Amino acid sequence: MRMKLAPNALSLLLALAMTAPLLAWEPDTTDPQQLDVQKAIVEIKQVDPGIEAFFEHSAGYAVFPSVGKGAVVVGGAYGRGLVIADNQVEGYTTLTQASVGLALGGQKYAQFIFFKDRVALENFKRGNLEFAAQASAVAASKGASADTSYDKGVAVFTNAAGGLMVEGSIGGQKFTYTPKQ
Repeated sequence: MRMKLAPNALSLLLALAMTAPLLAWEPDTTDPQQLDVQKAIVEIKQVDPGIEAFFEHSAGYAVFPSVGKGAVVVGGAYGRGLVIADNQVEGYTTLTQASVGLALGGQKYAQFIFFKDRVALENFKRGNLEFAAQASAVAASKGASADTSYDKGVAVFTNAAGGLMVEGSIGGQKFTYTPKQ
């Protein structure tokens, strides 16, 4: 009896291991934006492997693979991204930010917004998500995701790509959403 269970369990584990990659979102290789999003996802998982739990257990997520930010007292940021839920691209999103205060420099980063449940995701799609300050974003680093939880149904991570910015400014992020046709 024990001998029969071991091969069956091994077969089940092997089958699950082979289908696991099929369960994750796969980009359309002819779409440059989807490839940029996939690259950003791979990079943040390399920086903090624990973030995989957010990808696996969230109702969906928005990925902005390249947000450009610059300021000389008055500043701004802009990025385009995708909203992914149920392992499919559901739509397109933009991030805009304006700030005023002590700020100088420029930087580039990727931003990830995870939605705890479908309510938070639908709230984002309706345009009801705004961040008053960037203090809500967690900078990606090894283990950072382990100490991060959802706040009002969202968790936000950034992964710096380059640049240097000195900032003591007040501003906020706004988002738009367009469903995929």
